[in-house]
Amino acid sequence: MYLPAFISQLATAIIPAIVILFFTHYLFRREFDKYLNYKFSQPNNNDQLMPLKLQAHERMIVFVERINPSNVLIRSHHQGISVADLQSLVINEINSEYQHNITQQLYIDDATWKVVQKLKEDTIAMIGNAGQGLPADATGVDLSKKVLMHMSTMNENPYDLTLTLIKQWIN
Repeated sequence: MYLPAFISQLATAIIPAIVILFFTHYLFRREFDKYLNYKFSQPNNNDQLMPLKLQAHERMIVFVERINPSNVLIRSHHQGISVADLQSLVINEINSEYQHNITQQLYIDDATWKVVQKLKEDTIAMIGNAGQGLPADATGVDLSKKVLMHMSTMNENPYDLTLTLIKQWIN
């Protein structure tokens, strides 16, 4: 006797709940599908940034090659240049190259950027320090020889190591 009344009350509670459940599922499913369609129709930020990141790494490779003393000294040297003039010219060129590429840090990871900055600073310090101890009548050739001799005594070439680090990201 109580069972039919119980089933009747249960049915009046469950049937509306099931109807509401299906209705909300239908509404949310449409909204969820709209969201997924919107999300997948938008271009991926990584896809948009990848060419910029590759270009930034390419420019950092060029920067490292351009500040390498074996390259920058040859480019900056001209007949009869004094030590002080060559130092000034090389340091200005390195700083100019750096300023030209400074925005690339947006697309390069912090560790790589710090290594590139340190390489630039060490290169400037090496060029500046190489002039010390040279005779007063020394020429730019003497400075170049001293810097290149110092480079040849290094166990590992910091320019090659930096290039390897930059290339690791690309590979």
